[in-house]
Amino acid sequence: MFWDRVAFVYDIFANVINAKTHRSLCKLVANEIENDDEVLECACGTGMLTKAVAGRCRSLRAEDFSAAMLRKARKNCSAYGNITFREGNILDIDAAEESFDKVIAGNVIHLLDEPYRALSELERVCKTGGEIIIPTYMNRNSKGRESGFAETVGKAGADFKRQFTYETYQEFFTAAGYMDVKYTMIEGRVPCAVAVIRKRTNTSSI
Repeated sequence: MFWDRVAFVYDIFANVINAKTHRSLCKLVANEIENDDEVLECACGTGMLTKAVAGRCRSLRAEDFSAAMLRKARKNCSAYGNITFREGNILDIDAAEESFDKVIAGNVIHLLDEPYRALSELERVCKTGGEIIIPTYMNRNSKGRESGFAETVGKAGADFKRQFTYETYQEFFTAAGYMDVKYTMIEGRVPCAVAVIRKRTNTSSI
């Protein structure tokens, strides 16, 4: 698996190459978390957002499809005692409906064959009144051209299914029936857009 192979170098991208973007991203996501929150993070990778969230919430379940990524995340987040790590599939989340106050899926939607199925799962396990927080890298510029980073990583095997601009990212959620979404654009070497959805009754039309 590509993500198992790159787990040992992923922190170089997270903490060096795209550090400016990620510092702002971690701050933004952490600010959405409250002290009593029970949080689910899907696709936690090596734990970049995990650390930011764990310091703010009551409990955090961090999942990833890649066992190698999870091993790195456990090491990187060893200072926190409120995290449970486990392998998990965002398309079939092993949790009951309305289990979590906040649900996070960072930088994974653009990699999925069935992203709308993932959105349905994220919404299912989020409590009514809670938030679904979805940061995603923008791999195309405003003119629709693929970024150099996306091209390089794609050739290495990342297999992007979608390459969003800020505008097409918003259109993606609108097409799913999510009309009341807070969007934030974070600039940097590899920019990242964040969508925050407040779960209400009949939030989407998926």
